[in-house]
Amino acid sequence: MDNFIFWWQTLPSRMDPVIFTVGNFPVRWYGMMYIIAFGTVYLLTQYRIKSENLSYSPAFAGDVLTWAIVGVLLGGRLGYLLFYSFPEFIANPLGSIIPFSLSGGSCSFSGIAGMSYHGGAIGVIIAVWLFTKNQKKPFLTTIDLFIVSLPLGYTFGRLGNFINGELYGRVTDAAIGMHFPMAPGNELRHPSQLYEAFFEGIFLFIILWTLRKKAPYPGFLSGLYLFGYGFVRFFIEFYREPDAHLGFVFMQFSMGQLLCLAMIAGGIGVMILCKGLGGKVASSQ
Repeated sequence: MDNFIFWWQTLPSRMDPVIFTVGNFPVRWYGMMYIIAFGTVYLLTQYRIKSENLSYSPAFAGDVLTWAIVGVLLGGRLGYLLFYSFPEFIANPLGSIIPFSLSGGSCSFSGIAGMSYHGGAIGVIIAVWLFTKNQKKPFLTTIDLFIVSLPLGYTFGRLGNFINGELYGRVTDAAIGMHFPMAPGNELRHPSQLYEAFFEGIFLFIILWTLRKKAPYPGFLSGLYLFGYGFVRFFIEFYREPDAHLGFVFMQFSMGQLLCLAMIAGGIGVMILCKGLGGKVASSQ
């Protein structure tokens, strides 16, 4: 048992975030997890379309996800800069967004340092709204189609954070704690990335997947997702280390918790609004 505990607690130091390198370009697990996540959502959505005899073309899921990928990348990066690193954004608006470094007359890929889930969610909502408006499709029905699979895809994103050794938890004396090389000090810390992968991912996926055929009106599943994600993450944030440059932004609440409270309120608002309109919001898009 002691050997297993030692293996568990020192696991982060033995994980390499780089899968392999092509020339000078490293292929990282974090980026690969994004690909797996979108692939998971795509396949599950295609399964829904076929098994539930939904009136969507075979190419529909791919078209929507293409727009969603742009939304999550732009929204995630902009959200991080606005919510977590506003001074950096003001100092260098363009340079802080694009993943390329220009120096000495050469251009090199510098990567995207910092992504916000809440910004990514807003970006996806805007992207899907623009897509459905362009294609004259019902917005809420389209969101509901994808939203039940999203948590399972999100699980892989948090696993990517775990492999990177980032977004680690607060200090703990419990045996479940781990030593994260990027964390200050050598104390055990909660593997909060794994908590999020399970509760915001697998747990929420099971709930939404179970209810996918029982939604009483368009928008219900989307509202439930917003509420459910915000609710579970709000409590997981008590185990996650706040961003060092922000700390607690209001009383003992982190920025993530404040955004989750807004998300909870938004989820409740969506469900109430859509129920009150009897689903007419979807058909009017």
